[in-house]
Amino acid sequence: MGNIESKKQHSKQASEMDKMMKDASHITGGGVLAFITELIKIVLIALAIIIPVRYFLIKPFYVNGASMEPTYQNREYLIIDEISYRFSEPIRGEVVVFKYPEDPSQFFIKRIIGLPNERLVVQDGSVVLYNSQNPNGLTLNEPYLSDNIITVGFSDVKLGKGEYFVLGDNRTASLDSRRFGPLMKDELIGKVWLRGWPLNRIGVLQHYSFGF
Repeated sequence: MGNIESKKQHSKQASEMDKMMKDASHITGGGVLAFITELIKIVLIALAIIIPVRYFLIKPFYVNGASMEPTYQNREYLIIDEISYRFSEPIRGEVVVFKYPEDPSQFFIKRIIGLPNERLVVQDGSVVLYNSQNPNGLTLNEPYLSDNIITVGFSDVKLGKGEYFVLGDNRTASLDSRRFGPLMKDELIGKVWLRGWPLNRIGVLQHYSFGF
C-alpha cells in the first residue's frame, strides 16, 4: 500500500507540474505578445510625432559651398526651424534658408540684413541702412564677418512691405540679394536652429542680434 500511495503521490505531483509548466508557457507567450504589441504602439506613436515634426516643424539641410563661411562650413548638417516665422517676424541677423528664386530646386542659406520699409545701400565695401531710427544712415557693424571680408559690389534698394535683403557672410563668394534682389517673407523656409554635424560643432545656434 505504501508503494501504491507513493506512486499515486508521484503521479499527482507530476500532473501538477505539467499544469504549472503549461501555465508558465502560457504566461511567457502572453508576455512576448504583449511586448511586441507595446513595441508596435511605441513605434506608431513615434512616427505620428516624428513625421509632422520632420515635414512641418523642422527640416535638415546640408551646407553646400563657402558662401556662409566662417559661420557655417561646407557640408555642415543643420536643422531648420520652420514654425517660428508663422507666428513672428524675421529679425535682422538671423540666418535663414530659402529656395533660390532663379532655380527653386536649389536651397540657399543667407543672413537677413535689410528689413521691410528700409533703404539699404552697399557701397565702398560697407552696408549702410536708412530707416526711421537712422534717417541719415547707419554703417552696419558686422562682427561675424572675417577681418579680411568686405561687402563688394553696389546696391541701392528700397525694401517694400514684407521684403528682406539677405547676404552671405563670405561676401566675395556669395550669390545673394545683391544679385537676385529682396525676398518676401513667404519665401523663407525657416531659420537655422541647430548644428548637427560635425561632432565638435554640434549645438543650438545663437543668431547675432543688432538690437534694431
